[in-house]
Amino acid sequence: MKVISCETYVVATPAPHIGGMYWIFVKLSTDCGIQGVGEVYAASFHPTVMVAAIEDVFQRYLKNYDPHHIERFFRETYSSGFTQRPDLTMMGVTSGLEMACWDIVGKAAGKPVYELIGGRVHDKLRCYTYLYPANSAGEYDYDNVELAVECAVKDMELGFTALKFDPAGPYTAYSGHQISLEALDKSAEFCRRIREAVGNNCDLLFGTHGQMTPASAIRLAKRLEPFDPLWFEEPVPPGQAEAMARVAKQTSIPVATGERLTTKYEFHDVLKNGAAAILQMNLGRVGGILEAKKIAAIAEAYYCQIAPHLYNGPIGAAASIQLATATPNFLIQESIGTWDGFHAEIVEEKIQWCDGYIIPSCKPGLGIELNMQTVKAHSPYKGKPLHLSMDAKPYQYKQQSDQSWRNSSLSVED
Repeated sequence: MKVISCETYVVATPAPHIGGMYWIFVKLSTDCGIQGVGEVYAASFHPTVMVAAIEDVFQRYLKNYDPHHIERFFRETYSSGFTQRPDLTMMGVTSGLEMACWDIVGKAAGKPVYELIGGRVHDKLRCYTYLYPANSAGEYDYDNVELAVECAVKDMELGFTALKFDPAGPYTAYSGHQISLEALDKSAEFCRRIREAVGNNCDLLFGTHGQMTPASAIRLAKRLEPFDPLWFEEPVPPGQAEAMARVAKQTSIPVATGERLTTKYEFHDVLKNGAAAILQMNLGRVGGILEAKKIAAIAEAYYCQIAPHLYNGPIGAAASIQLATATPNFLIQESIGTWDGFHAEIVEEKIQWCDGYIIPSCKPGLGIELNMQTVKAHSPYKGKPLHLSMDAKPYQYKQQSDQSWRNSSLSVED
């Protein structure tokens, strides 16, 4: 069996762009007629650049090769250009093509991918959702604690047992910084009010995205500890595990991180420094399914768990589900609500969700297929903004009362 062609689709997501401004899907075809799909989660460059990069990697390292040879493909792309070091964009491309190879391998074997990477461990996967609180006009408002509480109660009643929110923004290109007393108070208020509303029925997942210095993160953690969150996410910028470890050592809240990291090497640095107890690899960025499985195995040796990150499309989610199903130290999977809306429209059959759990598919491969009519109707993406962006201005101690900073930075993530 050989891979003979690759098609790339950059799908524009409709407003309010839950899951990012666009999704990058790839479809591989083999000489025996089997097709596999994958998703690239790489946002450093515009999709026009990514499409060219995907084609270059495909032509150099995958065309006319056997899709079973995952290790060869990873090592050659990882070493491309005499690098042999983690590269977010290259690993994003590798991840999408690699999961498409697994989709082909699973279909050829007549087995779900999870049966080929260790076998099913979990019959269902506990999942969480970010709070998407909408006002009466249907507009999303992430700074209104009343709406957040209302949304939390609705999600709890649906069956979710964990809820994530991030009131400590904004995220700027100049982070980390000391957040204001106002932001500290608001963060504690969100935790207090949501905890009162859901009681012990739901874990609270406090999201931040690397905007703080270690000193500021420790100050915030002390405010949050009385409400016993399940995790404190990415409190300092990625790339210096020792700095995050300083935070982890000063709080009882487990630290979670990893959505912006890639390959086993960066995650091993986090683990050896004691920087996090929960790893949040994104399957479309980390290097693919096999690389994520290796990271999970290393984490298991450190008595750490995984909670795969997902703020993109359903193909990346399907890959995460395959990994989680076969991983003993799986904790929880990020869910985009209950997988309705555009996440359901873009695929032939939506991801199965029931009472707070994702139900892994028994179908061969990734267990998911693109609805090509919908894909083509929303392709190509013609906008200029990247998948996600950060505020271009330094953090201001006194924030505006409206949400202009968040709307301009498009940084509402997971």
